[in-house]
Amino acid sequence: MFTKAERLPKLIVILGPTTAGKTALALELAGKINGEIISADSRQIYKKMDIGTAKVKGEWRRNGLRRTYFVEDVPHHLVDFLDPGKTFTVAEFRDKAIKYTKLAYKEQRVPMIVGGTGLYISSVIDNFVIPRVSPNNKLRQSLSEKDAADLMELLGKLDPAAAKKIDPHNKRRIIRALEVCILTGEQFSGQAKRGDQLFDVLQVGISLPRDVLYERIGRRVDEMMETGLLKEVEALLKQKYGWHLPSMNGIGYRQFRGYFEAGKPIEQCVAELKRDTRQYARRQLTWFRRDKRIQWCESSAEADELIAKFLAA
Repeated sequence: MFTKAERLPKLIVILGPTTAGKTALALELAGKINGEIISADSRQIYKKMDIGTAKVKGEWRRNGLRRTYFVEDVPHHLVDFLDPGKTFTVAEFRDKAIKYTKLAYKEQRVPMIVGGTGLYISSVIDNFVIPRVSPNNKLRQSLSEKDAADLMELLGKLDPAAAKKIDPHNKRRIIRALEVCILTGEQFSGQAKRGDQLFDVLQVGISLPRDVLYERIGRRVDEMMETGLLKEVEALLKQKYGWHLPSMNGIGYRQFRGYFEAGKPIEQCVAELKRDTRQYARRQLTWFRRDKRIQWCESSAEADELIAKFLAA
């Protein structure tokens, strides 16, 4: 932990909605500033799930005493490391992201958090002290039998503030909020407290016209199908990864449940994937627009200038 008397280490955050171009910009910048990337993508954490998560292609290499995922010779952390059958909490992300950020700084590299999962990013830059409430499988199973609308109604009674912030379609997040409320007797929304600031942060948001964003989403989904997304989902099911898992219930996977279980036309599944991804992008933008500290850029040149000034200050 850095004391207030010390100058806080600098941290760059590159964020934005899905398909906005975060990865390309981050890789370009990392090459210029000796950057190291900490991924803030709640889907790209999983192994075996490459196409549906649009995971950037890389390779694991020995890096000193540890193995690191490299993309174009740029070290990446918190990507492609977790079995799809396991869970990963925001508290775990926060702890690991802070560790990798400090390690990069010690190795004289510029740490960059890159992604679109707003809660992950906030947990680090605002240093949230998140309560460690262990999962209760019996309670989760009971709650999972209800539909998302019923769960949201219950959350609205127990914690109205959390109900306003959580995506009503994200059943996993709703169940987690309810779990914390029920097991602690306190509201989930009031348990994440801000700690002392750890880093001097520049948040760079990538801004695109809505029609361009939607066109990119459609093109990406088509490319996913062409490169074998359906086979990837089928392979996961054959390995006994069920639809109840957070990994399989994410965008890019759950849309194909009807195809495998009820013979839904694949064209309909693809259309639903495009629709759900557009909705997800809108939710991401809604989250990020609330944070007035984010500086939005429409070009890589604009981002380059912002970052150069930040690092020189």
